[in-house]
Amino acid sequence: MAFPGRLDYEALIYSLPGRYAAEITVSTLRLYSTSALTARVGGVVQFANGVELRVKEYLDFRLGRILDYSYTVYRGSERIRWYDPQPHAELSALSETFPHHRHEPPDIKHNRQPAPNISFTAPNLPALVADCLLLG
Repeated sequence: MAFPGRLDYEALIYSLPGRYAAEITVSTLRLYSTSALTARVGGVVQFANGVELRVKEYLDFRLGRILDYSYTVYRGSERIRWYDPQPHAELSALSETFPHHRHEPPDIKHNRQPAPNISFTAPNLPALVADCLLLG
């Protein structure tokens, strides 16, 4: 599946509250142009189950990919999970999704797990929303 163009990516972002009307209580996600073919996505998605997803993405529509991202999940003021693409080649357990992984308790800073539905070549928001719904 090809990476979506800008209009389709915007449609994905702005349609989330309608597609998950019972689950998403607030979405401040916005796409901001940084050039003719690049953009950043930022904002927060709050869920009825008390989970909050904070999103930062940098997109290149010419290359058809996410250049970088940071996704952080909170329950109240507690950070319960975050995703990042910082390479940890020394950790063989992460090789199946290298460099994509998530941090989670216990010892959230050092407990890294594979993130099988996160990539640079497809939108990550559907997988993140599904994950947040399961955390509630």
